[in-house]
Amino acid sequence: MARPFPFTAIVGQDEMKRALLVAAVDSTLGGVLIFGDRGTGKSTAVRALAQLLPPMKAVEGCPYHCDPSRPAGACPQCSGEAKGKLASRLMPIPVVDLPLGATEDRVVGALDIERALAHGEKAFEPGLLARAHRGFLYIDEVNLLEDHLVDLLLDVAASGENVVEREGLSVRHPARFVLVGSGNPEEGELRPQLLDRFGLSVDVRTPTDIALRVEAVKRRDAFDRDPEAFCAAFAADEERLRKKLTAAKKLVPTVEVEDDTRRRVAELCVALGTDGLRGELTLLRAARSVAALEKASVATMAHVKAIAMPALRHRLRRNPLDEVGSGVRIERALAEVLN
Repeated sequence: MARPFPFTAIVGQDEMKRALLVAAVDSTLGGVLIFGDRGTGKSTAVRALAQLLPPMKAVEGCPYHCDPSRPAGACPQCSGEAKGKLASRLMPIPVVDLPLGATEDRVVGALDIERALAHGEKAFEPGLLARAHRGFLYIDEVNLLEDHLVDLLLDVAASGENVVEREGLSVRHPARFVLVGSGNPEEGELRPQLLDRFGLSVDVRTPTDIALRVEAVKRRDAFDRDPEAFCAAFAADEERLRKKLTAAKKLVPTVEVEDDTRRRVAELCVALGTDGLRGELTLLRAARSVAALEKASVATMAHVKAIAMPALRHRLRRNPLDEVGSGVRIERALAEVLN
């Protein structure tokens, strides 16, 4: 298996890297949408991030790699065996690609034809959603995804459970994952229903700074020529970030948010005219993750400001008479609230 490019070696794209780290700290945020130019390191960053996360414990032989310490949220087989001791194994965090041409059967799972023909048994063959449980589901060109798959993902993302009822099968299994989508906005827009499900949204652009471009190309060329030596050069940086992520995941449940910060976040969302309360909830949760990464016990407006752009830019109503972009509107609203 080819080694992924080190996360700490990615040049620039600070907003994208911060959003991915925040989503890794709190998997309930709803994932990350990355829109921008081709060749800007979108898929590279996702695969590099997964390598930073420590291996997870999974039930031995379970196709959904359930968590042995949490039988209540496990599949029917593992939860039924919870009274006994479940054998476990360590496995890397899964990163599953959902290709554009994937059929619904491949995504949700279907009848195991081989077992049905050979033994006359009705058995379920898990799909991509099962493989992605407790990991990352990555969709490149997410804006070109077929509508029926979008509807399916919306249902699973909302419930955390995949339900398959077809061909005489009735199967339910957990399917909780960090959804990461990437795409080029020139090739089409994302459906509003799916867009709203993403916790964070970032825009990436090809760097225009000559020094950044030279360094990015230099590092990529060095990696392609000798991946082992290149990764070894960044091993210490990767280990430091890995420890930082692990500590933040443990700390984030204890991070507090003061009422004044909640009030200001509400004022910010009202000023921007965001629909519903999902924007506020996501922004507060993301601010907690930013605080945890900085080893802070309280999330402040400084942490809110650091992640406000990715948390809110895709939730703003479009005004055809307003010539400024969503980023400028958020900056103006932040300045008003902070003052």
